[in-house]
Amino acid sequence: MKTQFKLGFAVLVLTFSAQAFAQDGTIYPLETPAEPNAILLGTGGVENQPAPETWFRQWGDPMARNISTATLTPFLPEPGKANGAAVIVAPGGGFSWLSMGNEGWEVAEALAKQGIAAFVLKYRLNPTPPSLEDFSAWMNRPRPAAPAPTSDGSGSAAPAPRPPQRDLSNQLEDAEAAYAMIVNRAQEWGVDINRIGMIGFSAGAGLTMHATLHSKTMKLAFIGPIYGGMGPVEVPADAPPMFNVIATDDFLYNGQSGIIESWYKAGKPVEFHLYQNGGHGFGLGNPNRTSNRWFDAFMHWLDVNKFLAQK
Repeated sequence: MKTQFKLGFAVLVLTFSAQAFAQDGTIYPLETPAEPNAILLGTGGVENQPAPETWFRQWGDPMARNISTATLTPFLPEPGKANGAAVIVAPGGGFSWLSMGNEGWEVAEALAKQGIAAFVLKYRLNPTPPSLEDFSAWMNRPRPAAPAPTSDGSGSAAPAPRPPQRDLSNQLEDAEAAYAMIVNRAQEWGVDINRIGMIGFSAGAGLTMHATLHSKTMKLAFIGPIYGGMGPVEVPADAPPMFNVIATDDFLYNGQSGIIESWYKAGKPVEFHLYQNGGHGFGLGNPNRTSNRWFDAFMHWLDVNKFLAQK
């Protein structure tokens, strides 16, 4: 099955995200928040992880790293507003940190305001240096330049070589546990188990795709990879409808739309929003960027496809 996962997002996201944050985003220490509504998923720890979970702030956003204990935090609609749909929200951060505010809590709050039960998945991560000073140095370490595009002989640029694949078994186990918990507590949380979807940002988009391609237990009704890898994939026979977002000035785009073509050729519903600008990591949106309206488009897409219809 692992040969099916051809997005090649994992190493690219880690490399670019660390590089982009290091350009001018100072890393500040942040006291670990209480997270009173976080529910333990019970999926175990992380091998060779001696450091405790710590938080930092960058670009004004709270971020967590060295996560060894996965949790799920519900953001439920106001009473009487719930429509039965549910969304697992997977923040990004190159599998080395999680952008909990920009790509987690804020997105979940926006979904809940639309009557959707949202669940922020804080999944386990790869170890990073324990001290903030060493972590900052690791983020700012020199990196080799990306390889220049090559020609495939037709005069057009050949696709960039795919990076080595990461082991996402911990992250997949966390996502599956989150899905199972939502199903088991569906009545309590007002969720229609046939309308549980998942969206993710950057590495979280990669986890969303990994779950879609490899999970034996998750039956996602829809998926929304937001600025994730764009390489082609082998589409499962039971693949759900996809809503996909990326900006042309995102390093992960690079003129590729293989994942869109894969879904289309497999005869699966797909909607693709390629925005003029927005860069990478814009969450719900940054000022004066065309990508700011993606969430409105996502809500419309869910509505037209009857994922928001109360039954």
